[in-house]
Amino acid sequence: MTALHHLSLGELAIRRPSATRVLERYALDYCCGGNRSLLDTCRERGLDAEQVLAEVESAAPEETPADWVELPPAQLARHLVDTHHRYLHGELPAVDQLAEQVRQVHGGRHPELHAVRHLVALLRADLEPHLRKEELILFPAIEALAAGHRQFAFGPIDNPIRMMLIEHDHAGELLEELRAATVAYRTPEDACASYGALYRRLEALEADTHLHVHKENNALFPAALRLAGA
Repeated sequence: MTALHHLSLGELAIRRPSATRVLERYALDYCCGGNRSLLDTCRERGLDAEQVLAEVESAAPEETPADWVELPPAQLARHLVDTHHRYLHGELPAVDQLAEQVRQVHGGRHPELHAVRHLVALLRADLEPHLRKEELILFPAIEALAAGHRQFAFGPIDNPIRMMLIEHDHAGELLEELRAATVAYRTPEDACASYGALYRRLEALEADTHLHVHKENNALFPAALRLAGA
């Protein structure tokens, strides 16, 4: 057994960025559940930790940490806005509209699409205000914290961070429900091009959101709390 077994899933994803592809394949939560160890999580899920770790180690044995890992908190916050926030601002309304179109055409033969449509709407309603709160309140406060400020109208920095963590958990639950409703984004034989496109885009949105939340939960927020001396 190696030391990697005892790393948390979040730490593993930071040290081995390619591990996220393996963790996604096994549906191991490295973002909201990133504080759990690989070994404990595999035991609970009935998975072979040795097999999972072997796939992690073979994914990119010579890789270096992703560029964002080395960013200081203020720059990491800007990176999140420029990449994941920008992506979601464009993708959420587009996928919401596509889910409604597919439901209208195929909902009679595939009643699960009504649940998919509802969950996509809930996810959009959940994430869009969340992004605005980060962009208008938390991330500017993290930049001010990095510049030496310690007093905020909302109190200590851990107040909004705690709220963002709760909202991350809720978004993660909605993504789990979407994966279940779509049977892991498996399209039926009679699926048209739009139906297939919807499921592919939802799966990509899930993967991007997992990485997005991982960067915040396991890198940005701990760094901000260290800056604040919390």
